[in-house]
Amino acid sequence: MNKKSVAIIDYGMGNMFSVMRACEHVGLNPVLTSDKKVILEAEGAILPGVGAFGDAMENLKKTDLVAPIKDFISAGKPFMGICLGLQLLLSESEEFGTNKGLDIIKGRVIKFPTIDKHNERKKVPQVGWNRIYRPSAANGEHWKNSPLEEIKNEEFMYFVHSFYCAPEQAEVVLSLTDYEGTEYCSSVLVKNVFACQFHPEKSADEGLKIYKKWAQTLKNREEQ
Repeated sequence: MNKKSVAIIDYGMGNMFSVMRACEHVGLNPVLTSDKKVILEAEGAILPGVGAFGDAMENLKKTDLVAPIKDFISAGKPFMGICLGLQLLLSESEEFGTNKGLDIIKGRVIKFPTIDKHNERKKVPQVGWNRIYRPSAANGEHWKNSPLEEIKNEEFMYFVHSFYCAPEQAEVVLSLTDYEGTEYCSSVLVKNVFACQFHPEKSADEGLKIYKKWAQTLKNREEQ
């Protein structure tokens, strides 16, 4: 079987090489690129990223990548967002003032509270391992038909973030996580778009299962 081409979208925000290695590990052919033509011709695309939301959106605009990302998603091809790459898909973020996002998913990016109800300081950012879990028992089919299919409910994944996503529509939420008493959306699934706040490429064998399952969606699309 030919290796499926995956565009790792390079817009100058974060280390992309761990994502590339994870893709190679599951038999994909990743290309780190900011070339619009390469992105649009790829069979899958991944938007990773760490850092500030506003800076990331400015970089996407400067490199003229906003339209290619939207066009790629509109074409129905498998798309993955990771960490900041999830947040950028939402309508706006409150990080350093209000910044408009890609508006692929309606909702806002909000900062974790730094003080709890007992007026004690919380540790922000969240750095380390935490559980992901299904929003409800009724969410089983949504989870089953997603890149999380091989992941047990309440499995641990690796997180590094100070802000979290609050989608407007509950049905797009694939998993939830609780951090210091704040329950938030830790992954979404909307048609061909899967995106997660955690880093699957830093989440050991369980994280690689997610890449493997996502790679399968590229093969399944070819067979349709």
